[in-house]
Amino acid sequence: MTKESYVMVIIATSTQEEAEKIGKTLVEEKLAASANIIPSIKSFFFWKGEFHNIPESIVLFNTRGDLFEKLKERVHELHSYELPEVIALPILAGSSEFLAWIKENTTQ
Repeated sequence: MTKESYVMVIIATSTQEEAEKIGKTLVEEKLAASANIIPSIKSFFFWKGEFHNIPESIVLFNTRGDLFEKLKERVHELHSYELPEVIALPILAGSSEFLAWIKENTTQ
């Protein structure tokens, strides 16, 4: 394991098309090395006092920890939600080759 910080970022989107647009953009801009889309999930939550039961898509990004703030800002610019879910989970361990690939494919 390296001393550098790597994270998996999770966002939920209103549609698969939005997930693809955001995923493609962040990878092309090298804010993430990859974007993996789970096209169909069911979400239950309260928003502004109302209960919601809606279909969504999930995007999982692999990136460096030091890029999280830039990635989060870009998601907010691209996303249709007033308050998009943007959560980073630390990658505690991974193959050195995969972590090197993340580093190589993100902004230096």
